[in-house]
Amino acid sequence: MFLEFIYPLVKYFTPLNVFQYLTFRGAYAALTTLLLSFVFGPHLILALKKLKIGQPIRDDGPATHLKKDGTPTMGGVIIIFSTLISVLLWMDLDNGKVWLTLGAFIAFGIIGFADDIIKVRRHNSDGLPVWAKLVGQFAVAITVTLILYNSGEEGITDLYVPFFKNPVVDMGVWWIPFAVLLLVGESNAVNLSDGLDGLASGLLILVCIALAILTYISGRSDYSSYLGIPYILGGGELTVFCFALVGSCIGFLWHNAHPAEVFMGDVGSLSMGGVIATISLIIKKEILVLIIGGVFVLEAASVIIQVLIFKLRKKRVFKMAPLHHHFEKSGWAETKVVIRFWILGGLFIIIALSTLKIQ
Repeated sequence: MFLEFIYPLVKYFTPLNVFQYLTFRGAYAALTTLLLSFVFGPHLILALKKLKIGQPIRDDGPATHLKKDGTPTMGGVIIIFSTLISVLLWMDLDNGKVWLTLGAFIAFGIIGFADDIIKVRRHNSDGLPVWAKLVGQFAVAITVTLILYNSGEEGITDLYVPFFKNPVVDMGVWWIPFAVLLLVGESNAVNLSDGLDGLASGLLILVCIALAILTYISGRSDYSSYLGIPYILGGGELTVFCFALVGSCIGFLWHNAHPAEVFMGDVGSLSMGGVIATISLIIKKEILVLIIGGVFVLEAASVIIQVLIFKLRKKRVFKMAPLHHHFEKSGWAETKVVIRFWILGGLFIIIALSTLKIQ
C-alpha cells in the first residue's frame, strides 16, 4: 500500500525513493509486526483468558506440563494478524506471488483455528478428526500447487538439489504430488514441534531469516546468476513477507517464552508450516527447505519412527514422541531442550546456506 501511494511522490521528494528497496520495506515490515505483537498481544491474551480458551494438556505427557493446563492458546492469531497488516502496508500488492503466499498462510491458519476451537470446546487434546484435518490441508495444498503449476513460470517443475548447480530433473506432472506432500508435511512438522515454551517460535525466527536471504538473492538476477541458482522474477518481494514473519514470531516469542503466557496453537503452527513450504516452492528451494527446517524434519521423523516401530514390533524407540519430549523424559529441563534445539536449528541453517557456494 505504501509502495503504491507513496513511491509515486518520489518525483516531488526524492528521499521517498527508499520505498523501492526491499531491505527498507523488509526492515519496517518486521518492525510493524513486532510493534503490533507488543501492543495487541497482551489484549488478546486477556481476551483468551476471559473466554477460557485454554490449552488442554495430555495426561501421558511429561509431569512438568500438567501445571500448564488452561494456559491461553490460539496465540498464533497474533502472528497472522500482525503479518497480514504488515504485508498490506509494506508489500507490492500487484505481485501475484504475494497474494498466493498470503492466501496459503491464512488458509492453513483457518484449518488450525478450527482444530483449536474444537479442542477448547471438548476440553481435551482431540481436535478435528485426523481425516478432516488432512482433507483440509490437502485441499489447500492442491490449490496452491495447481496455481503454481499453471502459472506459466519457467522451470516451475524443475527439481533442484543442494550441491548441484543445475536442476537434477524436470519432474513434469509428478511435481504436483511432490509439492502437495511438501506443503502438508511441512505444515504438520511445524505443528509437531510446537510442544515446549518458545521452541517452535524460536526455530521459526531462524528459518524465516534464512528464507529472507534466499528470496532476496533469488529475486536478483545478478546474485542468482553469480551463485548459480534459479532467478525468480518477482520472488524478491517475498523478502518483505519473510521479514514480516520474523518480526511477528519475535513478538510472539515475547509472550511465549518460558513460562509461556500463551501458546501458539494449531492456528499458528499450521499456518507457519504452510507458508514456509509455499515460499520454498516459489523460489525452487523445495529440498533445501528440509535442511533449513532440519529440526522440524527430525521432530516429524521421530513420530513416524515411533508409530511404525510400535505397530511392527510393539516397542518404543523414544521415551515419548515428538523428539523434544524424549529429552524431557530423559531428564533435560524444558529450557535446556529449547535452547539446544535452537542451536541445532541454527547449525542446520548454516549448512543450508553454505550449499549456495558449494555447488
